[in-house]
Amino acid sequence: MKTENRTPISSKLSENEQFFKNAIGVGTSFDLGVRKLHILKTDVHLYYCNGLCDTQYIIELLEMLVQVNDRERQSVKLPEIIENRLVHQQVNPVKSLDEAVDFLLTGLILLFIDGEAKAFAVDVRSYPGRSPEEPDTEKVVRGARDGYVENIIINTALTRRRIRDERLRFEMMQVGERSKTDICIAYIQDVANPGLVELIKKELNEIKIDGLTMADKTIEEFLVKQGYNPYPLVRYTERPDVAATHLLEGHVIIMVDTSPSVIITPTTYFHHVQHAEEYRQSPAVGTFVRWVRFLGIFASLFLLPLWFVFVLDPSLLPEKLSYIGPNEKTNIPIFVQLLIADIGIEFLRMAAIHTPTPLSTAMGLIAAALIGQIAIDVGLFVPEVILYVSVAAIGSFATPSYELSIANKIFRLLFLVVIALFGVPGFMIGVTVFLLFLANIRSLNTPYLWPFIPFDPGAFMQIIVRRSVAGSSIRPSIVHPQNKQKQST
Repeated sequence: MKTENRTPISSKLSENEQFFKNAIGVGTSFDLGVRKLHILKTDVHLYYCNGLCDTQYIIELLEMLVQVNDRERQSVKLPEIIENRLVHQQVNPVKSLDEAVDFLLTGLILLFIDGEAKAFAVDVRSYPGRSPEEPDTEKVVRGARDGYVENIIINTALTRRRIRDERLRFEMMQVGERSKTDICIAYIQDVANPGLVELIKKELNEIKIDGLTMADKTIEEFLVKQGYNPYPLVRYTERPDVAATHLLEGHVIIMVDTSPSVIITPTTYFHHVQHAEEYRQSPAVGTFVRWVRFLGIFASLFLLPLWFVFVLDPSLLPEKLSYIGPNEKTNIPIFVQLLIADIGIEFLRMAAIHTPTPLSTAMGLIAAALIGQIAIDVGLFVPEVILYVSVAAIGSFATPSYELSIANKIFRLLFLVVIALFGVPGFMIGVTVFLLFLANIRSLNTPYLWPFIPFDPGAFMQIIVRRSVAGSSIRPSIVHPQNKQKQST
C-alpha cells in the first residue's frame, strides 16, 4: 500500500482532469471516461470506469442531478444539494486524488464540483461474474447448491446469510501496489482468538507485491511461508456452509476478490480429510463415509509401498496371503513399472483437466485401452501393477482436499524410491521420517497433526466418529476460542 503524502483535490476542475489524464490515462484508455454536466451555472464532472459500473444506476443518478436545474435556484449550497440528490446508500466524501483514483479503478463513480476541494464517491459497482452454483470439487448428495464466486461482495453476503450474528465481522483491506486487490478477513468477534486475528492482519499488511494475479494462492504463500513443503497449511473451500461452520468454531476466514475459494485458518492435517457430505447424513452414515474415506487416503499413501515391500521380500507375507505379488515374469523391473504407471495416472489427470468436455469420453476410452489391457498384453506391465496403482489412484481421488492428495502422491513416490534403494529398512525409515516431518509442521503456530500430536482424546474421537450436532457442544481447542461452548447464550 502507498505510504507517501496524498495529493489533495483541487478546487479547479481543470487541474483535477489533468491529474486523471496523467495518472490513469483518462482520454487514452477507452474504459475510463468523464461526463461533464452544468448544474446551477456550476460545472460538475463525473468520472467512471466502464465494465465495473452499473450503467442503469448511473443514469438514474444523472437524471436526479439534471433535475436540480429545474427544482433549485440557489447555487450557494450546491454541494449539499448534490449530495442529497445522490440517491444511493453508499456516498462517501473524498479529499485526496490518490484515494479518488483507488475508488475509480475499483468501480465507484466520482463527482467533482467546481470550486470544491472534495468529491463524492458513489458505489455503483457491478463486477462481471457468474451466479452462485455448486462447486465441482465439493459436491454433496444432499445440501445447498450455492457456492462462492469471484465477487467478494456476493461471497460476504452468502456468509452473512448463514450467520446473522451482530458480532460477525468483515474487515476489508487492499493488498498489491498495482492490483490493489480487495481482501476480507471474516471472524466472529467474541469467538475467534484476538491474537490469531491480529497475527493474520499483521501478515497481510506486511505483504509487498505488485499484484495478486493468482489471488488466494499468493496470499497463502505470504501468510504461512510454506516453501517447498507440499502439504497444505491452509484449507480452501468454495462452500459457504463449510466456511460458516468454521467461523462458528473460531476459525478466521480470508476472502480474496476474483477468487471463488476462501482460505480457512488455522488448519491441521485432519481438517483436509473432512467433507461436507459427512455432515449432510446421519451420524452413523457420516461415520461410515468418513472411515471409507480414511481407508482411501491410507491406500493412496501406503498401498503401493507396502505391496512393493512384499514383492521384494515375500517371506513377510503370511502363508494365506502368499498369492500377493506378481505371478508372471517380466523384463521390466517392478519399480520401473510402478513409476511409469503412477506417473501415467498423473498424465491422465492433467489431460482430463485440459481436454474439452466433448472429447473427455473419447480420451478416457483411449487411456483405458492403452494403459489397460494392451499394456499388459505387450508385457509393459504385469496385471497386479495396474490393479494396485488403480486402487491407489482411486484413493487419491477420494481425498477431499486436492492439495493433500497431490502431497500424498509425492510422498508415495518417495517411499517407492527408498524401498527400491534400501528394501524393508528403507520403508520403515521412510515412514518414520514422514511422521516426524508432519509432526514438525506448524501452521500459524498450530501443530499440524493435532489432535493426534499433541494428543487430545476428546478431539481425536470427534475425528474418528462423526458425532451428532447436539452432542458436540465444545469448540475445538486448537483455535483457542474465547467462547468454548457452542450453544451458550
